[in-house]
Amino acid sequence: MILINLLPHREERRQRRKQAFYAGLGLSAVVGALIVALWLGVLQQLISGQQDRNNYLSAEIKKLEEQIKDIATLKAEIEALKARQKAVENLQTDRNMPVHLLNELVKQTPEGVYLVSIKQTGQVVAINGIAQTNERVSEFLRNTAYNSEWVEKPELVEIKAANVQTATREQKRLFDFSVRVTLKRPQDKEAQDNKPAPGAAPAAVPTKTS
Repeated sequence: MILINLLPHREERRQRRKQAFYAGLGLSAVVGALIVALWLGVLQQLISGQQDRNNYLSAEIKKLEEQIKDIATLKAEIEALKARQKAVENLQTDRNMPVHLLNELVKQTPEGVYLVSIKQTGQVVAINGIAQTNERVSEFLRNTAYNSEWVEKPELVEIKAANVQTATREQKRLFDFSVRVTLKRPQDKEAQDNKPAPGAAPAAVPTKTS
């Protein structure tokens, strides 16, 4: 028996090509879906890893913030202790100031000047005395202004002539005067010594050389 193919061979070839095209298209779609799914999985893993790192960094930042608070508290306590220590040192120093003041007045009072009363209010000392002449008072002011280590800024408050009766009942012309001076405390002297001179250039900061 002889079989005769009535379909054109070109149509059959076209049909096979169409099936192959659709098969390739389906395979490409499956491969593309697999690639997309794989890429999404990789992205999800990267996002999860980044979130873990962010959580770790947040926890470490919180720890650092707590440590910074503790350091700030310690610094505040240290500054408070330093302030107390400074206050105690100042009190100890101020206890010795009357001795320094009296010694300084003995050294700086010229002949012919007699101190009658001394009154201290804070760092200001009011001095009342009697002098033989105006020049003696001027000398006392110059000494306390330029030659004294413990007093400064002398200010003449008042000076007036007075007739005083001596032991021999003679009338002698003297001068009553009032002076104000300011005490120099050791801590003030140190601050003044450490203060840079006006117009002085600031100290150069050393730099590291490689």
